[in-house]
Amino acid sequence: MDAQKPMNVLVTGGTSGLGLAMASALAGAGATVALTGRSGEQASSVAAGLPGAIGLELDVRDEASVARAVDQAWSRLGGVDMLVNNAGIGMRTVNPRFMTQPQGFWQVPVAGFRAVIETNLTGYFLVAREVTPRMLDAGSGRIVNISVSESTMHRAGFVPYGPSRAGSEALSRVMANDLRGTGVTVNLLLPGGATVTGMLPPDATPRGRAFLEPEVMGPPIVWLASEEAAGVHDERIVANEFEAWLGARNGGR
Repeated sequence: MDAQKPMNVLVTGGTSGLGLAMASALAGAGATVALTGRSGEQASSVAAGLPGAIGLELDVRDEASVARAVDQAWSRLGGVDMLVNNAGIGMRTVNPRFMTQPQGFWQVPVAGFRAVIETNLTGYFLVAREVTPRMLDAGSGRIVNISVSESTMHRAGFVPYGPSRAGSEALSRVMANDLRGTGVTVNLLLPGGATVTGMLPPDATPRGRAFLEPEVMGPPIVWLASEEAAGVHDERIVANEFEAWLGARNGGR
């Protein structure tokens, strides 16, 4: 990241898990970060532990909340160069035992289905919809949408989380095509496996390989905020394969 021109970054769902790991890495690399959470008090408390960061209240399901938080971020940071769409809720909200006792889609409560879709899919749309016109007016900007492994999108017992993430990935691809050539880039970033966050049950055990730590998201998100990544568009980057992916991109150098 260019130390002369620090990046202003808005990270939704930045108070814990992947969001906090990315906000921490970005702040540590010199970016000015606005992180959000449904509780403004918690967001401010978490932000106080990061250099130069601010915390904002944001419920990604609510249009008024989104507009207010984006206005605040733009005003307090002096613009937003990168949006990291990360806020989400997981399977625990509809089935606390989803890892050991998966339930069929017909057993999922309708309210739970809607809550996950509204957060994980509609939320990405609402925040990007609010930020993008401002970036277009500025002539540049970067949007990074956080996704998951494809197996999660069709795994038995993973309604509504799987469909919500499949939808957000399709949304990202359409966004990238809509914004191609505008100076605003869109990319996908995912951990590459199950990650130790609040979305997993406390007694969850890995299948075949160890769970990833949230910090796996640090190096790729910092790179996506760097000058080197200025023209990168419509890529799907897997965090635990990032070094190999970057090496191949750079021709093995």
